[in-house]
Amino acid sequence: MDTITRFKEKLAKGEAVYGPFMKTGDAAFVECAGYAGFDFVILDMEHGPVDFFRLQNLIRGAEVSGVLPVVRTYDASEVAIGRALDLGAAGVQVPQIQSAEAARRVVKAAKFFPQGERGMCRFVRAAEYSSMPREHYFESANEALVILQVEGTEALNELDDILGVDGLDVLFVGPYDLSQSLGVPGQVSHPDVLQAIGNIVERAKQAGIVAGVFCDTVDAAARWRQAGIRYLSYSVDVGIFTEACAMAVRKLNNS
Repeated sequence: MDTITRFKEKLAKGEAVYGPFMKTGDAAFVECAGYAGFDFVILDMEHGPVDFFRLQNLIRGAEVSGVLPVVRTYDASEVAIGRALDLGAAGVQVPQIQSAEAARRVVKAAKFFPQGERGMCRFVRAAEYSSMPREHYFESANEALVILQVEGTEALNELDDILGVDGLDVLFVGPYDLSQSLGVPGQVSHPDVLQAIGNIVERAKQAGIVAGVFCDTVDAAARWRQAGIRYLSYSVDVGIFTEACAMAVRKLNNS
């Protein structure tokens, strides 16, 4: 069973999936995340240093270790979405979606006909550089995940319309940007932020859409899992590494 089928089956069963953001640009860290047992990794082109040339090797690292490669694009443009998918991303996570129209444009850019109008090329890595039968590629490529990030009050006002867009797999809440839009920047545990996220989760559940969120801590992940969020992004590779190093230093100094 391929990683995207396994991933979708877990969600269909009501199970949670977990994965970190990856910012280092080193495929070894991506492999480590897979060997550790994470369900997915989010290869970050919005806030990370990765370019498209390096991105293909990060995706290879994910495939080697059996973890699902999701690419957070740097914006919602057709080029950003299409190039990530051409390189073999199993899904795109698109930031700063503020309206249903923007959501529809993302789906159109991520899917081939009849679901969308993604630019067609079979001489790409995702199509095994043309060795994959073209009919199979153009059909199977439409299984790629579409994950939309809602992060501002404008998106909250259009939330029901966004949730009604065909082709949406996961609605992801960016708590830091949300906190800023609510006037409490960085305070992701502020009551206003927690209430807004809770409201988003409930409305996503009513629409039959999987909700996702970023979690700084294991406790936060457990809290949001209990609230019904099933796509849980736990921390960031560099943060996990820094925390592990700091713990080792403390233990060494106290030994």
